[in-house]
Amino acid sequence: MFHLALRMLLGDRAKYLMLVGGLTFSALLMTQQNAVFQGLLSWTTSHMRNMRAPIWVVEGRVQQVNETKALRDTDVNRVRSVTGVDFAMPLFQGVLKARATDGSEKLIQMIGLHAGTLFGRPARMLSGNIEQLRVANAVVIDELAAERLGRAPAPGQAPRPLAVGDVFEINDREARVVGLCRTERHFFGYPYVFSTYDQALQFAPRQRKMLSMILASPRPGVPAEVAAAHIEAETGLKAYTVPEFERSTLDWIWKNTGIPASFMTTILLGFIVGVAIAGQTFYSFVLENLRNLGALKAMGASNGLLSAMLLLQAFTVGLVGYGIGLGLTALFGLAVSQGGQPPFLLQPAAVLRTLVAILIICFLAALLGIRKVAKLEPAIVFRG
Repeated sequence: MFHLALRMLLGDRAKYLMLVGGLTFSALLMTQQNAVFQGLLSWTTSHMRNMRAPIWVVEGRVQQVNETKALRDTDVNRVRSVTGVDFAMPLFQGVLKARATDGSEKLIQMIGLHAGTLFGRPARMLSGNIEQLRVANAVVIDELAAERLGRAPAPGQAPRPLAVGDVFEINDREARVVGLCRTERHFFGYPYVFSTYDQALQFAPRQRKMLSMILASPRPGVPAEVAAAHIEAETGLKAYTVPEFERSTLDWIWKNTGIPASFMTTILLGFIVGVAIAGQTFYSFVLENLRNLGALKAMGASNGLLSAMLLLQAFTVGLVGYGIGLGLTALFGLAVSQGGQPPFLLQPAAVLRTLVAILIICFLAALLGIRKVAKLEPAIVFRG
């Protein structure tokens, strides 16, 4: 009987293709938008992966990692003296203007690291030596900065990315590239430029308070959560562990921006479109096969068996459409991964959620047919 159900489904090629096409579009829309949304959220916390530190100490009102409220220079020593803290280093971060070699001005994310330890240094160097940051006017740039600030080898030629040894200007001060690193993309799209803390203060416009954050590490054997709690209790500053800062940043994004609502609306639209197309098409398919279903019922097939046949048909087209949609999403991810725009992060949980959504769509579509079959009179077979 189940083999017969599949033959009925595949026999109506037009309805089968419409069902698969609608569910493919629904799966593609839900999965692709979810992946772009998760990729965008990952950009909001890229700071913590580009500058690795167990504890981030900030001004008490800071709720997310991309927000900066200046601290006093003396706060570094206050954090260093806290029980359970192994060491603490100052960090400068700010958006500055850089002049590319073609004369255009670009915004960059300037990061100033403690000169002695370079704590918070980029995780992956592609060329050059990070230790050279201690040389006057030295900077390490990421790949995006190298591309945006690139120079033309000759007039009229296309610019090439900056390399080790090239120079450019930051706020009318010369900056010499001593290294190229790889970073995760910043939420606002700014390229990263690393220097020492003191040198970054020279590049940045002078203000009364210049310290942006403090990167700290707990003593061996002391959990980061415990050390962070001690910092808050003894200094009055806000101390986040990495998981806490990630959650706080994402909570801020959800509460204060329209990004989540926009993506959730699109994902919900994909679900509604799937329900509408699959429900209407499958109900039409059942109506066209009422005489066949009535014949089976007249031969003794129970409502339960006929319902199982309809569920098999619905789930079959659902799984086929889901597989095609997931494949198209993966191809989209491969295509955009080369340029990095838009962000794309396909997580296993998102794949599973889309599968559950497609199965729910199929169940709802089959339910319409099941209700019709339950009321079906076998005598329909003998009517003209």
